[in-house]
Amino acid sequence: MDLRIEKTEKAIKNAFIKLRAKKTLEKITVKELCAEACINKSTFYAHYADIYDLSESIEKETVMSIINSIEHLKEYTFENSDTFTRALCLAFLSQISLIKILFSGKEQNHLANQLDRELKKVIFRKYPEYKNDIEKNILLSYCIQGTYHAYLSNPEADTETFVRTIEKIVKCLQPML
Repeated sequence: MDLRIEKTEKAIKNAFIKLRAKKTLEKITVKELCAEACINKSTFYAHYADIYDLSESIEKETVMSIINSIEHLKEYTFENSDTFTRALCLAFLSQISLIKILFSGKEQNHLANQLDRELKKVIFRKYPEYKNDIEKNILLSYCIQGTYHAYLSNPEADTETFVRTIEKIVKCLQPML
């Protein structure tokens, strides 16, 4: 990628995150984002259709960053789903500052839904027979989305307690997986 394009992308994304930390997505305007990023509107529109397109792009990058930071993701099996869940929790928590900014307010459920969708893609590549198994889909969604919502409901929990508790829950569910 051209260095100028890369710098512009970075400036746009940094400006967005800075504004998003202060405001809801709906209140951010292209005009103020451009002022913050020191670019003009035509430059912004050369990269994104609108603020929502930019937000979605950064959200997808964050989800993929979480998934890519799960060590040995392709090696996990349903027999060691508790280990996988531990890795997922730690990957999720490593991005928590950005997650709190991007996925706050009305956007709160987007992360869980995107993680659910993208992790299932990875899992179904390894276990294609589970793609149409509704019971497996429900259990996977419960583990993935349940982890996220448990964190949102208990932000005061320290990392080790949170991860250990989620790991115990998934261990109990293992016979069903």
